[in-house]
Amino acid sequence: MKTEYTYTVFDGNSIFVRGTLHDVVLKIKRKLGDNSNNPLLIFSDETGKTMDFNFQGSEHDVSKRLEVFVSNVSSAQEGPGRPRLGVVSREVSLLPRHWEWLATQSGGASVTLRKLVEAAQKGSFGKNTAKASQEKTHAFMSAIAGDLKGYEDALRALYRADKASFETHTQTWPKDIRSYAKELTQGAF
Repeated sequence: MKTEYTYTVFDGNSIFVRGTLHDVVLKIKRKLGDNSNNPLLIFSDETGKTMDFNFQGSEHDVSKRLEVFVSNVSSAQEGPGRPRLGVVSREVSLLPRHWEWLATQSGGASVTLRKLVEAAQKGSFGKNTAKASQEKTHAFMSAIAGDLKGYEDALRALYRADKASFETHTQTWPKDIRSYAKELTQGAF
């Protein structure tokens, strides 16, 4: 099950385009034409972080570069395990007493560890969601809104989980920046 991530591109204070990486990269290249300087900011909707991409050359060159980039990201995510089932094998370091306990559990170590992780995720889901939302909103705000009035107060409100104060301090921001920051805060308050 492959997840296709989305991106939002800002041209100054306004959203230029939103969509998959393939869509936004090609639309940016068409806008830039032969000019390879990219004044646009590409933000990952998943992380709020900016992404750099080389727009030099023709649209065909950019498409090929994009294929290589996507291929490299995909192959870095694959590895041992059962990829068709979404299982990824990684190393886990435990103390001997932990391994001994796992050996006594029905289903084996992998099944038991998966069950423990699932239970932990359910117990801390809200806290993890809030933290992830705060981090991606912070990443976005740092890249584009650092010089805007109320930035520091909005950041403090974000980490205090004070939605009303966050909205007050971002009220004077350009519409698209304000609305995208608000969108990224889903789950933060």
